[in-house]
Amino acid sequence: MIAEQTLTAQYVQVRMHSEAICRGLETEDYVVQPIADVSPPKWHMGHTTWFWETFVLIPNAPGYRLFHDDFSYVFNSYYETVGKRVLRTDRGNMSRPTVAGVYAYRAYVDEHMGRFLDTADLSPDLYALILLGLNHEQQHQELLITDIKYILGHNPLLPAIEMPLTRFEEGRNDEAKDIILSEGIYTIGYQDTGQEGGSFCFDNELDRHNVYLNKTTLTGSLTTNGEYLEFMEAGGYQNFRYWFADGWAWVNANGILAPLYWHKIDGVWWNYTFDGLVPVDINEPVCHVSQYEADAYARWKGQRLPTEFEWEAAASELNWGTRWEWTNSAYLPYPGFSTAEGAVGEYNGKFMSGQIVLRGASVATPDGHSRPTYRNFFQPDKRWQFTGIRLAK
Repeated sequence: MIAEQTLTAQYVQVRMHSEAICRGLETEDYVVQPIADVSPPKWHMGHTTWFWETFVLIPNAPGYRLFHDDFSYVFNSYYETVGKRVLRTDRGNMSRPTVAGVYAYRAYVDEHMGRFLDTADLSPDLYALILLGLNHEQQHQELLITDIKYILGHNPLLPAIEMPLTRFEEGRNDEAKDIILSEGIYTIGYQDTGQEGGSFCFDNELDRHNVYLNKTTLTGSLTTNGEYLEFMEAGGYQNFRYWFADGWAWVNANGILAPLYWHKIDGVWWNYTFDGLVPVDINEPVCHVSQYEADAYARWKGQRLPTEFEWEAAASELNWGTRWEWTNSAYLPYPGFSTAEGAVGEYNGKFMSGQIVLRGASVATPDGHSRPTYRNFFQPDKRWQFTGIRLAK
C-alpha cells in the first residue's frame, strides 16, 4: 500500500480497482465456475465486501445493520470461526444474489466504511486489521484476473477483453546476467522498516531467521516460450525420467502436452491472452505452468528450481515481477511462527501442508502488493496463475 495516502484513500483506491477489473465483463461472465479452483467474479466481489462487513463494521461500528442476513453464508470462504458457508465447488450455482444485488451490497458497505474510517479512533489492532483487509482484497484482485482469464480462455469463442494489468500481460524478459550467491548465512523474512502507516506483511513472512546457503547460481532471466518449446519438442512431456511420480501421473491423467492456454493449430502454437488468441512469442517468459512442469523442465536442462531462501537472498539482483516463480520449497512455517487467535489466524497457517512456495509477483499483481519476502503458495499441479520458471544450479 502507499503510505502517503490516508487510510480512507487507500480503501477507495483498492475498492475501485476491484470494480475496474470487472468493467469489461458481461453479466453472464460473472457467474461462471468452470473448475473448483476458479471462483465466479460475482463471488469475489461479494466475498471481499463480506470481509469488511464481518470483521470491521459488525464488531466496531455502533448501530451498523447487516445488508442481508444470508450473505455471510453465501460469501464466507474458509473461515470456520465465522460459521457455515457455501461449498467452494457450489459457488457457480448461485444465480442469486444477482450481480446487481452484489454491487448494491458493495455500495452499502463502502458507504458505511467511508463514514467509519473518517470518524473512528482506530486502535493499533484495528488499524492492522484494516491493512490486512486491503491486502486481502488485493489478493482477490489477482485471483479475479486469473479466474476471469480461465473463464474466458475456456469459452469456445476465446474472447478478448480489456483488463487493467499492472504490466503487459506477456511481460518482459530482459537479458540479464546470472546471479551468483556466495556460500554463507543469510537472513530471511520480513523486517519492519518502521514506516508509519505503510508497514505490512502477512504472518507467514515472520519471523526473521538465519539460513545457511551453499554457493548457488540463479539465472538472471526467466525461461522463455522458445526455450520451453525446445523441451516440448524434445519429448519432455513423453519422458517419465524428468518427472516426479505425482507429476507423471498428472501429465498422463490429464493429457497435458503444453502450458495452459496453448493451442496447436495447423502445426503452429497459439496462446490465449486478454487480447484473444495470438501466436506464441518465443521471446516472452513462459507462463501458466505447474510446479510439476517447471521441475521437469529444470531436470531436462540439468538444473533445478531455486529454494525460496535462495530466491529471497538474490531478489535484490533479480529482475522479477512478471511471473510468479516456482521454487522447490514446501510451504512451511518459519521458526517462531504462531497462529493468531480467531478468524484472522485462519488466514495462512492452516494451509501449511502439501503446497509449494512461489516468489516474486506477476503481471496481475496489484501495484504496492509485492515485496521480496512475500510467500505465495499453491499445490504443485496448479497453473491458472501467471506462473513461470527461473532455474538454479
